[in-house]
Amino acid sequence: MNQHDQEFLVQKIRTQYTEKEATELDELRALDKKVKRPANLFAYIFGSIAAIVMGAGMSLVMTDIGSTVGIADPMIPGVAIGLVGLAMALINYPIFKGILGSRRKKYADRIVALSDKIMNNG
Repeated sequence: MNQHDQEFLVQKIRTQYTEKEATELDELRALDKKVKRPANLFAYIFGSIAAIVMGAGMSLVMTDIGSTVGIADPMIPGVAIGLVGLAMALINYPIFKGILGSRRKKYADRIVALSDKIMNNG
């Protein structure tokens, strides 16, 4: 390994242990995450629950689980449960967009001001 490669490797390792000062760009990224994280978290959790509910309804209709748990005719409850899950999945995106829109309105002034400051300095 030549001297240049060694210096590069040393510098790379050294930067992992030195304290990095926060910049305006880091603050902008943190604000962006603060806007998007609650909406994404809701969408993932609610969408997963919707898929599980819809799958439970499909399982009642397509398998013999209904008779195992004591449901004489699992078709009607299975379709009803599946439709509830489908409805949940369909409303997931509009709710996500609503949450994201309200968070964007809340933080828009700070994000635009900070991004203007970064762009004018750079």
